[in-house]
Amino acid sequence: MKSDLITREGYNKLKRELDYLWRERRPEITEKVAWAASLGDRSENADYKYNKQLLREIDRRVRFLRKRLEAVRVIDYSPQQDGRVFFGAWVEVENEEGEVKRFRIVGPDEIYGRKDYVSIDAPMARALIKKEVDDEVNVPTPLGVKVWCVNRIDYLPDEPESDATPGNLG
Repeated sequence: MKSDLITREGYNKLKRELDYLWRERRPEITEKVAWAASLGDRSENADYKYNKQLLREIDRRVRFLRKRLEAVRVIDYSPQQDGRVFFGAWVEVENEEGEVKRFRIVGPDEIYGRKDYVSIDAPMARALIKKEVDDEVNVPTPLGVKVWCVNRIDYLPDEPESDATPGNLG
């Protein structure tokens, strides 16, 4: 089952997407649908069909976001977390072959489009919770158990988003 945890940044991003879809994108597409409908025969009107479908997709995403934003629990950083891996931490780990990975442990709603985020539900994140620097963790993988060592733990704010337009509809 998917966790209902989310970082403050993740919550704000979903909220911005909802606001954008509801206040900007939906009215824009509704206007196009009304214009296309005014042209007459809708059965062969590609503009009408396309924009009506897009409107349904926007409405579906808006419903999902509203329900999801009500269901999630925002987890803010607390100074008590310092020195150990908890939700929202940036963690650097290294395996026996010297491969280094750095990622942030976040909620499942936040990982899309980010290669440096790992869901709290992932085996790696589960294995790292409550660990400290220099601790070794055994992570189950399809190829067997992998051993990783914790090199660094930070609780830094997220980097600014490069995507200026929230959402991905249209």
